[in-house]
Amino acid sequence: MPKMKREILITADGSTTIRIPDWDENYHSSHGAIQEAKHVFIANGLDLFNNQAEISILEIGFGTGLNAFITFLETQKKEKVNYVGVEAYPISQEEVMQMNYPSELKANSFTTIFEKLHSCDWEQEVTIASHFKLTKRQQLFQDIEDKNQYNLIYFDAFGFPLQPELWSELIFKKMFDALLPNGVLVTYACRTTIKNAMITAGFAIEKLPGAPGKREMLRATKIV
Repeated sequence: MPKMKREILITADGSTTIRIPDWDENYHSSHGAIQEAKHVFIANGLDLFNNQAEISILEIGFGTGLNAFITFLETQKKEKVNYVGVEAYPISQEEVMQMNYPSELKANSFTTIFEKLHSCDWEQEVTIASHFKLTKRQQLFQDIEDKNQYNLIYFDAFGFPLQPELWSELIFKKMFDALLPNGVLVTYACRTTIKNAMITAGFAIEKLPGAPGKREMLRATKIV
């Protein structure tokens, strides 16, 4: 990613995001960063696995750590969560400290956990808490080669108009291969081109109501 100006933005639900003015792009929805994360990735993804004691999750676009932090909070009763976050261009520690997610989620007692998600080493598995292991990989999405490893993928890349190559059949075939049988991918996007790329990669597709500000989102399942 070229070096360009980044700003901290307060979204409509009071939670922060990072904005790249030159691209007219935010890391999260301006209608509400937390609201979007909970709707797309938790309610329509993670909650499908409520009865499963162990879960393995791949996040495409670790970014601000919001999705990982909410997942940590939501899975404290699980026996084991294996969370892998892929990010090509990690945010700075200065930006991390400006994210207000612990306070906005009424989880101030877990502020050190949020900070640990960012400060822990990359490229190795780190125990964040007894139930939650995190591996952060600084990697281009095109270079992902995981096979049959994950129950769930949070696909949270920058939008199609900005980086259409990240929403291609090639990428979604990699996602299909990375999932276990009956694994699920969820994303905030619902463009016909994206849906068709997912179908061509082998997924069964559902259109679901989107988070505030978006009419629809997509959920893709690896049915084999």
